[in-house]
Amino acid sequence: MSERAKSLLQRIFERVFPKTPNFFKLLTEQCQQVSHSVDDLVEFMKTGNEELGKQIKQDEHEADLIKIRNIHILNEAFSTPIDREDIYRAIADLDRIVTYCKTTVSEMSVLEVTPDHFDLAMAQLLKEGVDALVAGFGKLGVDPLTAADDADTARKAQRRVEKLYRIALAKLFKGDDYINMFKRREIYRHLSNAAHNMAHCANTLHDIVVKIS
Repeated sequence: MSERAKSLLQRIFERVFPKTPNFFKLLTEQCQQVSHSVDDLVEFMKTGNEELGKQIKQDEHEADLIKIRNIHILNEAFSTPIDREDIYRAIADLDRIVTYCKTTVSEMSVLEVTPDHFDLAMAQLLKEGVDALVAGFGKLGVDPLTAADDADTARKAQRRVEKLYRIALAKLFKGDDYINMFKRREIYRHLSNAAHNMAHCANTLHDIVVKIS
């Protein structure tokens, strides 16, 4: 068979059976963008720097672009290495973590609330969990079974955020400054919601590991 004929057959084959996108790489890239946003959130909680707050809003825009890209690739893919629903769940949950980072700093600005030690501690735990997700999704293509430990680390971080959230509320509502109570409760709630979505993503990671193994 001539080289030209082989090339034609290859093009036909690739059109009928297109190459499967590397979803493990795409999800890892999205995780890394989330990690970048959470890094900025931690620094914001340390300093209250308004420029960092603006950067977190920009982070969300960049995260949206990655989410849209990943969903488009998923919709166009002829086949996927793992369940499509699991991929979509991971994409959506990762995006919501960044969204809650943005809403946290946005409401702190609107409500004129400065970071306290509970905000910082919850953001640091969120970073711990998201970093575990980065590690876990990065292992799916090479050593998937070990990613289960990373999923567990992220879930443990979420449980610690939830415990801290309850402690923060209990202390907050002992006072009589009701305006401050409701303002700070909103901020704590956004951080808690970010952690819940992190845990949802960790559950999806674990589901993927189970199905691969």
